[in-house]
Amino acid sequence: MSQSTPSGSEIAQGVQVLGGAVERGDEILTPEALDFVARLQRSFGSRRDELLERRKQRRAEAARNGKLDFLESTREIRESDWQVAEAPAALQDRRVEITGPTDRKMSVNALNSGARVWLADLEDANTPHWSNVVSGQVNLYDVIRKQVELTTPEGKQYKLRDDIEHAVPLVRPRGWHFDERHILIDGKPAVGALVDFGLYFFHNAHEGLERGSGPYFYLPKMESHLEARLWNDVFVQAQQELGVPHGSVRATVLIETIPAAFEMEEILYELRDHSGGLNAGRWDYLFSVIKTFRESDRYILPDRNSVTMTAPFMRAYTELLVRTCHKRGAFAIGGMAAFIPNRRDPEVTEKAMAKIHDDKNREAADGFDGSWVAHPDTVSVCKEEFDAVLGDKPNQLDRKREDVSVTAEDLLDVAATPGARSIEGLRSAVDIGVRYIVSWLGGNGAAGIHNMMEDAATAEISRSQLWQWLHNDVVLADGRQVTKELVREVLADTEKQLRSEEGFPVENLGRAVELFERVAVADEFADFLTLPAYEYID
Repeated sequence: MSQSTPSGSEIAQGVQVLGGAVERGDEILTPEALDFVARLQRSFGSRRDELLERRKQRRAEAARNGKLDFLESTREIRESDWQVAEAPAALQDRRVEITGPTDRKMSVNALNSGARVWLADLEDANTPHWSNVVSGQVNLYDVIRKQVELTTPEGKQYKLRDDIEHAVPLVRPRGWHFDERHILIDGKPAVGALVDFGLYFFHNAHEGLERGSGPYFYLPKMESHLEARLWNDVFVQAQQELGVPHGSVRATVLIETIPAAFEMEEILYELRDHSGGLNAGRWDYLFSVIKTFRESDRYILPDRNSVTMTAPFMRAYTELLVRTCHKRGAFAIGGMAAFIPNRRDPEVTEKAMAKIHDDKNREAADGFDGSWVAHPDTVSVCKEEFDAVLGDKPNQLDRKREDVSVTAEDLLDVAATPGARSIEGLRSAVDIGVRYIVSWLGGNGAAGIHNMMEDAATAEISRSQLWQWLHNDVVLADGRQVTKELVREVLADTEKQLRSEEGFPVENLGRAVELFERVAVADEFADFLTLPAYEYID
């Protein structure tokens, strides 16, 4: 059994790997691959740092003004005539995309699911445990070469089917904010996004192109067109260094922050040679709305379950996304249907499928070119709704949605969202948040909770909403004010209930409760839950 290079050794010039041995890690963490990552880090690491600082400045400005607006400095881009590059054949039809982490079982199930695309997630559905970081790359190496399979300890086998068109993998690296502490470059932690992108691109770009696919990506958490420009420059350098034809990289950007919603056209413009379109990352978008305007009582949302895609500000966001994409010849991909079936409970499954039908029916009618599901059993539901609209067409790029007109005020109209702020909503936020963090600390970033497939965005919404309620003196529907004491009381009740729940893994429960309180109650708002959570794991 091959292992990674021993911890702490210098593998390439100026590169140290501090993580422990991972099976087949030496196939991924080669001197050549790490030297490639190091060159990316040295070229772009300081610009990344500057852009993170710019995020803080822009957030502070938005908080002072109580609003955001479209940029005057980029008006010419929005008003001029240009198109993104035409999509390669492998990405012309994206009507169903399945998402999930890059563990071996998911890799096989995703490729066999019948979906057109698999979002192979190294970010929110994953966790940055070192073993996940490296083994995910090992699995992706095998995915590209169609040699991925698994036999479980119980003897169950997972293999690629020969009778089905396999999903095309699009890899989601970590966001710009995250550093990889297990790899030091010139004495500093590497940028996690460059580690994830660099290792995958180095090992698989040429192989994928030879097999009729290519180096395709999803880009998360961006907040500006300057961050998209940075990614584009990364792509250009990576392609040049490895002799990969310019434009081979295709990247779909998740519009999952409210600042990015005001720069959709500019983001497409910066990536126009490498664009795969935009995606409506709905759950992180809610988190971003709360985070950006957390001190303002104009942006206080009701219980999470009350905030649907028909809320006026969410309709404005998704309709603008479709119009923007199709105006520029780019794909518009819909959001996650997190409902999952329960094969032991037909009633739960029936309700889940009905909700997914409604969700995908609305997206297809709105002009989206495809959408996301979280479970193989729901692929057929999404396909049915998009088939009904698309027929034999691969996409809806011809639907320009010129009937759509969205203003800055429309995107910011959070106050029009119906629904109450209730003690039940508070309890649900604590329950789901703690359950998810327990899963995350255990190394699983995609957690089935109450018949929903949740990733880090769920916990982010839960804890940020409580922080917002707490720091704006929100009074709940039953007359109680949200206080630190109330949140801690609900946390204690939740911990007690989970400790008594049959089969619930309590090993990390105490640390999860501690972490949730830290990010939901503290005076200072943590930008991302996963950053302090990273301190809790190896």
